[in-house]
Amino acid sequence: MNNLYFLIISFIYLNLVLTIYFHKQKIESIENKIYSKLIISSFCGIVIDFISVFMAFKNYHNLFFIFINKLYLIYLLTWISLMTIYTIVISLDKKNNILKRGIEIIYFPITFLLLILPLDYKVEGLSFYTHGVGANVMYALSTLYIFIMVGCLIKNFQNIKQKKYIPILFYILIGTFITLIQLSNPSILIITVMETFVTILMFFTIENPDMKLIVQLNEARDQANRANQAKTDFLSSMSHEIRTPLNAIVGFSDCIVDAKSLDEAKENAQDIVNASQTLLEIVNGILDISKIEAGKIEIINSNYNASNVFLELAKLITPKMREKGLDFSFKIASDIPNTLCGDYANLKKVITNLLSNACKYTERGFVHYEVNCVNSNNICKLIISVEDSGQGIKNGDVDKLFTKFQRLDEEKNATIEGTGLGLAITKQLIELMGGRIIVHTVYGQGSKFTVIVNQKIEKDEDKNKKRLKSTLDLKNVKILLVDDTLLNLKVATKLFQKYNANMIDTCDSGFLCLEKIKAGKVYDIILLDDMMPKMSGVETLKKLREIPEFNIPVVAMTANAISGMREKYLEDGFNDYLAKPIEKDQLIHVFNNILGRSITESIEIPKEELSNSKELKDEIIPIGDVEMEELKTNKCEDINVDKEINLVNYGKSFLVKNGVDIDHALELLGDMEMYDMTISDFLDEVEEKWQNINLYKNENDMKNYAIEVHSLKSDCKYLGFMVLADIAYQHELKSKENDEEFVYNNFEELEKEYKKVLDIAKTYKNNK
Repeated sequence: MNNLYFLIISFIYLNLVLTIYFHKQKIESIENKIYSKLIISSFCGIVIDFISVFMAFKNYHNLFFIFINKLYLIYLLTWISLMTIYTIVISLDKKNNILKRGIEIIYFPITFLLLILPLDYKVEGLSFYTHGVGANVMYALSTLYIFIMVGCLIKNFQNIKQKKYIPILFYILIGTFITLIQLSNPSILIITVMETFVTILMFFTIENPDMKLIVQLNEARDQANRANQAKTDFLSSMSHEIRTPLNAIVGFSDCIVDAKSLDEAKENAQDIVNASQTLLEIVNGILDISKIEAGKIEIINSNYNASNVFLELAKLITPKMREKGLDFSFKIASDIPNTLCGDYANLKKVITNLLSNACKYTERGFVHYEVNCVNSNNICKLIISVEDSGQGIKNGDVDKLFTKFQRLDEEKNATIEGTGLGLAITKQLIELMGGRIIVHTVYGQGSKFTVIVNQKIEKDEDKNKKRLKSTLDLKNVKILLVDDTLLNLKVATKLFQKYNANMIDTCDSGFLCLEKIKAGKVYDIILLDDMMPKMSGVETLKKLREIPEFNIPVVAMTANAISGMREKYLEDGFNDYLAKPIEKDQLIHVFNNILGRSITESIEIPKEELSNSKELKDEIIPIGDVEMEELKTNKCEDINVDKEINLVNYGKSFLVKNGVDIDHALELLGDMEMYDMTISDFLDEVEEKWQNINLYKNENDMKNYAIEVHSLKSDCKYLGFMVLADIAYQHELKSKENDEEFVYNNFEELEKEYKKVLDIAKTYKNNK
């Protein structure tokens, strides 16, 4: 009767485990396949045992009772065969092990043998047991399989402490003990209970993670990978994001060259300043991606001239619209208050992005930009719309429109540059300003984006008050510049000389910097590049701080200009931080702060400098709105940077036509005057550098070869020779890996591009 109680408990618990196991998703492993069969065989074994007990209790003495007991022997054969195969698989780690194949092959012949061999049974009250040839064969086979399990464990003894071996060890030890008991006292029938317990124990030890959780983790991983790839694409396409203001800067610069009067040149110069400020805002937004993702964008409200801002954006996008041959028109309502209070920098980002998108996704037709308002008390509700006749958006894709890094119609728009981040940022900025954005679109016909946002109306400020003008005088200031790139040193030197710097010392490594300081050289300030070979700027600073009585202020000067870097460099021990390319206001602030000087002086602004705002208002009020004709009144009829300008035979147009990325060069060097000086320095040094490259290649000196091509790469990037820079970069990487075969096989390509660049540079310089 006790046997029956054990069976009932085992049956209930096994059913719970079986239900849970088959309800969960499982990994498709050989261990799980074996265990699935094992748990089913255990269930069948308990059912067969129940039937046998019931028939013995009813004193059924017939052939069917014998058949049931033979089925029970087959269950025992099945269970121990599966358990042995499981042991072989996890111990020998071979799916097609000869032992495993042997057990699988003999299983069916032995099953047939157990069915035909004679079997008898004996009933003693409520207890019964089987005996005979069939039972003896099963005992012998079980003993053989246990020996095989023991052999496998000995073979893989170093891993026996793993949890998946616990059921096997339990079965070998307890199973052997129970088998001996049953041989001596056949009426004690607890083998089924013991095997069921082992099966249940395996459920907690087999490697069977929650597949639902794995699927979720895999989806999260894939999503993270897609996001990372999108970010990579985003960073690689930053040049496109800043192209619009750069085009305006270059275009208006050409207008200055063609100006017929000083007033006309000043007017275009003001447009360049406006475009430069917009460019700075865009770059700051791109580099501040960490704040965008963390939701930490700050809304900073300040007063601004509304009409001036909206007209400035129209002027900024016009060159790009004309380049694509689009009919661009805009309308700015006359009742917009002159001075509003709000986060105009982020508002400009929003409008710039909408205009840029309309231009990108409209191949032909029109783009219309309109600003209206509803004034109530001291609140101006701005209604800003950008409508185009472009591609439009599918109904099912509208919800995806504002998802980060999501680009719609990827195949159709494969040739259109972009990151998919712009509209996500736009929506976030608008919502932070308390506004909303509405989309009306018809796929294949066009779209209209409307932004509604409230701004506070402010009274016009006193136009005759004083403002502060930043000043800097570096005369007799002892400066040490440390940078491994010679052109970086020259560009920075020329920039500082504009501020009367006359005591500039330079060196191209942290080692030389240390030598100068140890030799007793004294400076008022050290500007130290961080990204240098052999010894970085941070490492150099640490060694400088170890020199007794060293107290010279050290400023980090690096192109690593992402958000949070200033704080990092201050933590590393730098006194301050300058981002490259160096911005005028930042330079003045850092130097005057380090030198302990006032950074401003108060001056009276001439009235004519403030007349621009009045003129703008006078232009808008009588007309009622600002149309495309406003731009046609400009002295320069076409400010498209891609238009060939023949005022100088070998000017910027010559460089652009020969594949020089002049926009990239001007981003680094600032203006054409600096570019011309830099290209002269380049020509003075590059032929000697090329001789060294040839020398080191022929001597198989890959270490010094890498240094020289690295230098060539850096020089070419400054001047916009991007093809040569990319080829030199590949040679730099391969030579660092000591890949002489690559260097030799691809040197002809490097040499050909070098000669092409040399010819372009010489032609440009000789014909200036």
